[in-house]
Amino acid sequence: MDQPVPIPAPRPLRARMTVPVLAFAGMLMAIMQTVVIPLLPDLPRLTGASPGAVSWMVTATLLAGAVLTPVLGRAGDMYGKRRVLVAALGLMVVGSVMCALSSDIRVLITARALQGAASAVIPLSISILRDELPPERTGGAVALMSATVGIGAALGLPLAALIVQYADWHVMFWATAGLGAVGVTAVAWAVRESPVREPGRFDVVGALGLAVGLVCLLLGVVEGGEWGWGSARIVGLFLGAVGVLGLWSWQQLSSRQPLVDLRLAVRPRVGLSHVAALLTGFAFYANSLVTAQLVQAPEATGYGLGLSIVETGLVLLPGGIVMLVFSPISARVSAARGPRVTLAIGTAGIALGYVVRIADSRDLWMIIVGAAVVGMGTTFAYSALPMLILRAVPPGQTASANGVNVLMRTIGQALCSAAVAAVLVRHTSLVGGAPVPTLHGYLLAFGMAGVVALLACTAALTIPGDPVTGGTRRARGRTRGAPDGALEGA
Repeated sequence: MDQPVPIPAPRPLRARMTVPVLAFAGMLMAIMQTVVIPLLPDLPRLTGASPGAVSWMVTATLLAGAVLTPVLGRAGDMYGKRRVLVAALGLMVVGSVMCALSSDIRVLITARALQGAASAVIPLSISILRDELPPERTGGAVALMSATVGIGAALGLPLAALIVQYADWHVMFWATAGLGAVGVTAVAWAVRESPVREPGRFDVVGALGLAVGLVCLLLGVVEGGEWGWGSARIVGLFLGAVGVLGLWSWQQLSSRQPLVDLRLAVRPRVGLSHVAALLTGFAFYANSLVTAQLVQAPEATGYGLGLSIVETGLVLLPGGIVMLVFSPISARVSAARGPRVTLAIGTAGIALGYVVRIADSRDLWMIIVGAAVVGMGTTFAYSALPMLILRAVPPGQTASANGVNVLMRTIGQALCSAAVAAVLVRHTSLVGGAPVPTLHGYLLAFGMAGVVALLACTAALTIPGDPVTGGTRRARGRTRGAPDGALEGA
């Protein structure tokens, strides 16, 4: 007589909510980064500050996020990923409350710097997913987590614009503070503290050296167009970045417990993944950066649509929906063919999207289609990058290694912002007495981003790994939490 097949017990509610809660936290991070954009034109009037000072509400978040992402990733590996994740979200909430209570530009810039800590949410969450989920569920969860960057940005811009248009601007920060408080509570309730740790002493000297080097580098990139690329300040910043990061690298290689394991980072599987992340960050960022300016350009330009910031957000919204829809598909491709193939497909898709943008950037529906294609490619690429890192590093270094990968994306975005600004400044015409970028300038920016996407595709194809037919076998064969590098001696 056949024995009845036992029915597995349902997972507790908290365990079932882990992935949705972490995805919500990822969207909060992306929303936090974008909500200030609709305010930028009016903030000089609202705060009594200069436009240059107001721009630091974006720059401060970028710099703080770049510095804190690898630092908090390492802290998560050492002291507990859930604990550090709750702290990062808590700093985001504190920053939102400070912005909601003040109109002083100094307080606002400080608050936005605190919010930059939320940039560590994605690498910490991906590391938690690796530790807590079985291998067959990790790929889909990581893909969804990666897609939250685009989904949150696509949702945040129109929602923030609506609040700014119909309510006091401080209400927007009260809203983000409330959402952040919900996120902190949900993570504390639903996410179990990972038992995977890499104990040791925190590398304070390494953290300070990385902070100073990155601030010099990114400040030079961000402010180069404003201060002049050949000015003494910018040249000094770049020379300082080279010197400090050079000394930092020596210190990391000499340390027994470094902040960033540079020996691991220069291995081909990890190093090329970081290069691909930098190039992908550059290529992806041009899409939203240029599209937002293009569709808001006056109709008198002959190509602009004269859209409001709310309408602009709605134009970018389909791209976020595409990212949500294609995230599970990208996970299936990675499971069947391997994440490096998924990365190559994604970066090629980004390049294809820019081909569409170059072919037609006058008709609204073609603009939406082109932006959506870039969003689809970004979904594939961003879902593959953390999987490449997870397969190549030891379990105790997943948060710090993914933090470095996210840092490379951030640097790529900063470089893209500077490069696009340089291109558009050189290609302007007078419309109503004011200089406005020409359509040719926008098309050059799209072409530049498309070429960088192809370079990212080339980097993806050179990453060592399994044959494309071995992705499924590797996923089934590896032990839970064991990196591919450990299996093959990478």
